[in-house]
Amino acid sequence: MPSGQKPRVYSESLLEQVKGVEKHFLAGKRDRGADLESATRIFLEFLRGFEWFDFEGPCVTVFGSARYAEDHPYYRMARELGNRLARDGYAVITGGGPGIMEAANRGAKEGGGMSLGCNIELPTEQIPNKYMDKFIEFDHFFVRKVMLVKYSSAFIVMPGGYGTLDETFETLTLIQTGKIERFPIVAMGKGFWKHVRGFIENSMIAERTINPQDIDLMRVTDSIDDAMSIIEQG
Repeated sequence: MPSGQKPRVYSESLLEQVKGVEKHFLAGKRDRGADLESATRIFLEFLRGFEWFDFEGPCVTVFGSARYAEDHPYYRMARELGNRLARDGYAVITGGGPGIMEAANRGAKEGGGMSLGCNIELPTEQIPNKYMDKFIEFDHFFVRKVMLVKYSSAFIVMPGGYGTLDETFETLTLIQTGKIERFPIVAMGKGFWKHVRGFIENSMIAERTINPQDIDLMRVTDSIDDAMSIIEQG
């Protein structure tokens, strides 16, 4: 983590404050003045993000669970992946937390590349890791996701929870609908993603809610060489 920047420590008394900004905005119909105040805050958050993402070179975002420990195979895979991305000239950006995020940031740092974190304020699991050269924290999930898509050349998604799936499927939707183009999404960890792929094939494609070729919008592999090739071709 950048020198002089200390990890945020949450207490029970701060729980509602941490969740409060986005929670109140999404709570339903409010006084117009309150919504305008939120809109101004969101606009300023976008401006802060635009200023922060002012760096040179291509960037790849790595998503994944905060819950994997250092000795887990997925942590080791993400660390090696971050190192390879850095050595091949990519800045690496993660959610800035522990687990897979820490591993990718750590690998990028060890590979001599730029290691970035784009965090979200949460009461648990999202304490910033110490392997980042540059770090920003957002209040709103949707602002953070826009920034990551806008400034990344590709996404690599490791095994994760609802947040990882949310980021993955929202980006797949943007590609499917033509909102973004030439944006590779690589899912690392065949053992994990085969169940997601099975759902897509056996439910979504079988029920014709998506086209059969849409399954190829996300490529699944265990090979870092394959992942890099997909990114470079994209």
